Amino acid sequence: MRLLIQYSVLTIIEMLVNALYNVVNGMFIGNVSGEGALGITGVGMTMPNSTIILACGMLVGIGTTANISIKLGQGQREVAEQIIGNNITLSILISLVITIIGLAFKQPILIAFGASEQTLPFANQYITLILMGTVFNVLGYSLNSNIRADGNPLMAAMTMIVGCAINIILDPIFIFGFGWGIKGAAVATVISQFVTALWGLLYFLLKKSNLKFKIVDLKLDLKLVKMILAIGSAPFAMQLATSLVQVISNNALKTYGGDLAIGAMATISSISLMFLMPIFGINQGSQPIIGYNYGARQYSRVKQAFLYSLSFGTFILAIGFIIVQFFPTRIISLFNSDPELMAITVRGIRIYLFMLTFVSVSIIGSNFFQSIGKPRLAIILSLLRQLILLLPLIFILPRFIGLDGVWLAQPISDILAILITLICLVREFKNLKQKELDWSKIND
Repeated sequence: MRLLIQYSVLTIIEMLVNALYNVVNGMFIGNVSGEGALGITGVGMTMPNSTIILACGMLVGIGTTANISIKLGQGQREVAEQIIGNNITLSILISLVITIIGLAFKQPILIAFGASEQTLPFANQYITLILMGTVFNVLGYSLNSNIRADGNPLMAAMTMIVGCAINIILDPIFIFGFGWGIKGAAVATVISQFVTALWGLLYFLLKKSNLKFKIVDLKLDLKLVKMILAIGSAPFAMQLATSLVQVISNNALKTYGGDLAIGAMATISSISLMFLMPIFGINQGSQPIIGYNYGARQYSRVKQAFLYSLSFGTFILAIGFIIVQFFPTRIISLFNSDPELMAITVRGIRIYLFMLTFVSVSIIGSNFFQSIGKPRLAIILSLLRQLILLLPLIFILPRFIGLDGVWLAQPISDILAILITLICLVREFKNLKQKELDWSKIND
């Protein structure tokens, strides 16, 4: 428990700080005079693209972190060090692909994401700069994950905190001081991500790390790449599914609620991130512990780490549920004071996050299977909540109950995904118990 707290608390802080990038931008943009409602709606149009960039960061960062932990647990230090070099190269290559494709097809992509004639100019200004900074975003995220695997969660947290602090300081300067509006928010974000990426590089380049970085390790090893992508594919698929759902949701929201409904979803998403990011932090904090103990065949500790993680996550989300259901106006007013937008957002957030308390079962359960090297099952469980169950509900429900159907699709999907995840977890715990018995017999 103490080790889990040591890793998770710092990672929770880090993930909360990461969420603050979107939250702070939304708060400042939403309060720009004469542009607030349309501005925050414009940012909402770019969320699927931002989610894709985050998915790439998770693909490489979580994939490398889990493999580093497993290799260290198996005593293969040199392979763990080689993974760090492959992480850097993969991050850069994937970022370049995203940037080139994004800039080349920017306008049709935004229209597909749900942008209207009124919101397209705002979305275009914001996403252009965000795309140009993709490499800093992905590299910063992945290297930060590696710093945790290197056994320095405090440094990882400090890296994110400094980056976010820079973003918070620069946002009002660029948005209001320079009069750049939504473009200023994007510039502030890219600069802060650059600092985070640079800090991560210097951590390994200046030999302050436990695992040593060597230039020769930048050369991609096909076997290692497959290992990285195999484990990183679960969170990647989840985020990619989230992006697809955001696109479809935006279009459904525009059809049944207009542009302001998309702005409401942007606010709801920012608020939900503040509650969900700690769960992702718990996942990343528990991942090296679960992976190491699984590799070392300490199965009782594997189960213990999961159960502590689940309890911790459920407690945090229960607090979030209380805030959302009983004090929605206070938290939403930080983003926008437009009466019409406020009314839509308050109703939407109460329905959309109704199952918030128990979502930890689905999210932490998926991470558990990812951590023990079962990426296929982890992917399926991730996609259940974010794609397989959710998308049909988004298509069907609004046809009968309008805008409320878009909000209601998420909690119904959550209920079904939680039940299926629980069944898989019970089966896996039985397998771990049998493995533990078999291993003890061999040792005896």
